[in-house]
Amino acid sequence: MIHIALHFLVPAIIAWFFYKDYKIKAFLIMIATMLVDLDHLLAVPIYDPMRCSIGYHPLHSYYIIPFYFILLFFPKFRLIGIGLVIHMLLDFLDCFI
Repeated sequence: MIHIALHFLVPAIIAWFFYKDYKIKAFLIMIATMLVDLDHLLAVPIYDPMRCSIGYHPLHSYYIIPFYFILLFFPKFRLIGIGLVIHMLLDFLDCFI
């Protein structure tokens, strides 16, 4: 449950401190990147609390994650990149807990 809360809390903190002029828009864009979890629907079973998402699901693969970091260098896509990178980092941390 803490894991899911962090997926909302961390983008909210980043939007509040770094995107003050349009914090709601920034927050919503970063939260929209949670749609990357739709790839969990391809897994059997869909939810396994002992499974590490990183490296298992297609949009959480080691081949795709570098592209999320590349988005950080393009201003038009930076918020999407931030949301995706935060998401992957939180999912990566969850693999150790």
